[in-house]
Amino acid sequence: MEVKRDILWRVYLCFLGIILLAVFVLGKALYIQNVEGNYWRSKSDSLHTRIVNLDAERGTIYSADGNMLSTSIPFFNIYIDFGADGLQEKNGKRFRENVDTLSVCLAKLFRDQTAVAYKDQLQAGFRKKDRYFLLKKNIPFDSYQQLREFPLVRQGRNKSGFIAEVKSKRMNPYGLLANRTIGLARENSQSVGLERTYDSLLKGETGKRLVRFIAGGVAVPVEGYEVEPENGNDLFTTIDVNIQDIAENALLRMMIENEAEQGTCLVMEVATGKLKAIANLGKRGEGEYWEDLNYAIRATEPGSTFKLATLLSLLEDGKVTISSKVNLEKGVWKVNGRTVYDSENHGREEVTVQQAFDLSSNVGMAKLASQYYSRNPMQLIGHLKQLRFSDFSGVDLMGENHPVIKTPKSKTWSATSLPWMAFGYEVLVSPLQTLMLYNAVANDGKMMQPYLIEKVQKSGIVVKEHAPVVLIEKIAKESTLKQLRTCLGSVLTNGTGKALQTPFYTIAGKTGTALVANGNRGYADHIYQSSFAGYFPADKPKYSCIVVIRNKPHALKYYGGAVAGPVFREIADKLFAMDAQENPAATAALPSKDSSAYRFSGDAGSIRTVSQQFGYNYSDSSNGAGWVDLVADKDQLIVLENRPDNKQLMPDLRGLGLKDAVYLLETMKCKVQVKGKGKVVTQSQQPGSVMKKDQPVQLVLN
Repeated sequence: MEVKRDILWRVYLCFLGIILLAVFVLGKALYIQNVEGNYWRSKSDSLHTRIVNLDAERGTIYSADGNMLSTSIPFFNIYIDFGADGLQEKNGKRFRENVDTLSVCLAKLFRDQTAVAYKDQLQAGFRKKDRYFLLKKNIPFDSYQQLREFPLVRQGRNKSGFIAEVKSKRMNPYGLLANRTIGLARENSQSVGLERTYDSLLKGETGKRLVRFIAGGVAVPVEGYEVEPENGNDLFTTIDVNIQDIAENALLRMMIENEAEQGTCLVMEVATGKLKAIANLGKRGEGEYWEDLNYAIRATEPGSTFKLATLLSLLEDGKVTISSKVNLEKGVWKVNGRTVYDSENHGREEVTVQQAFDLSSNVGMAKLASQYYSRNPMQLIGHLKQLRFSDFSGVDLMGENHPVIKTPKSKTWSATSLPWMAFGYEVLVSPLQTLMLYNAVANDGKMMQPYLIEKVQKSGIVVKEHAPVVLIEKIAKESTLKQLRTCLGSVLTNGTGKALQTPFYTIAGKTGTALVANGNRGYADHIYQSSFAGYFPADKPKYSCIVVIRNKPHALKYYGGAVAGPVFREIADKLFAMDAQENPAATAALPSKDSSAYRFSGDAGSIRTVSQQFGYNYSDSSNGAGWVDLVADKDQLIVLENRPDNKQLMPDLRGLGLKDAVYLLETMKCKVQVKGKGKVVTQSQQPGSVMKKDQPVQLVLN
């Protein structure tokens, strides 16, 4: 029995020891997890390093006149590391001394809660020693600048614990203006427009950085292990903000008036193919209009504006002249079991080809195509292909629909395909492709490739420049072109565009009215697409333009001359007035290119000091003192020779800041008027002109 008790006593003692050990281990684990948890987690996190990407600053998209169309704006997320040594030293003395005034400043800046609430919030984070306390998200740059001057924050990151995380947001300063064409760079969905097409140029080169993670997931850079990102290129478009605004507003007014579903308007420079404006408007569910899709490059049945291609083929092949006769059958003609109708009940029979074109007769074009091409449809189709109607336009925008030109080998080809193609049905082409044809007729037969990007810049230096591209040197014989121009002018004097005439200048163009299908409902809803394509001034064309508007079902007004025509006329009127008001003497003083991004001028000593402080490499070819220019040449900044200093002659003030410009002019006893901020880009008096006392000088800053 004694042995048994001795064994049991030892077993109980061991069991009690195991229980005590288990309790100790469990208690220690709970203590480490809840009391020392943050400390050990920070130790663990500090052992983790990773290479992270550094996003480059995305390039800016500019208009032709240097206005920003799309740019990146910095926003800041503000965090606080309450475990920072500077905040915790001396038992948090620095934090306690500044928390009251800091709370008052935060309340005044953000105006979203009281100073007391901010103080409670900050103190709670301090007590928890939160290593990644979120104070504010998405604050703009001006607010961030003010925040940096607040008590405690201005003592720096190590002492205050304040961490600023920079995020860039893509902004279109002009909002709706050319929104779909410019596009948006979006993180979680596909980009569109120029932002998508030129993404590789705009986004730049991503950098790399080695970081060590501390508690809360805060990444701390490791010194010496960083590859800086290379910022993106800037794009200068052919878009003119004024012309874009004119086109967009004219289109919007008509669409609101007629409750239209969608519409587009393009303005092209005749001689170059530069697209000066692209407006695209679609109706939202709530009745508002927005640039939702790029209708300018979406293929649809063009309607009567396509008759110009048919007429060109007939004239080029010598089948007819514009004085040849054709019977319009009073506007109704049956062919192969179907009936062709003219849109207007004109009651005309035998007319000339020019008169048929004036009347926009479907019957006239269908009969001519059937008479001369029914035995060899490919002869007509060959002309359409030569005019590039079966190819992409070549514009530098992604998302263009492929056009459709039927041939006898097409599955949907029928006995009536040819006559219907003659007046713009059973073919699919985009408004931009139609405009290219009209632009070529205005440009003496030379078809230009439409384009939107004029040049690419990097740090103010042009790295690529796009020149006009000729797609077809001559789309037709000169005799054909002359007859086409006669017909397009006659539409405005004798035909469907007569109401668009103006006594101040001449317009040439063609109206179009096409019945379009509404999905599975077909043509039952009577939806018409109104269009007008042409150029102006007709005697010396500068711009070509097309307007295409899809009307609502059963619209009371739907003819091209009544819906699209007035939009064209309003645009033409305003552009003609703008050209007429140009002052050659004033425009001669304008810089041909805005070099303000890389050209700086001022006092020689000041420029040297700034260049040295920022570590810029430069060569000094000035004579020591005075006024100098600092310009970029590839990767080097060069101080040029001193500016001419003649008190009787107007100096070149471009590139100077306002303070320096005013100083120079006032020493010459001039009266200075200023508009804008920044550096001087335009001056009312040309450089080198003789100056008089008290002469007024107007300066425009960028």
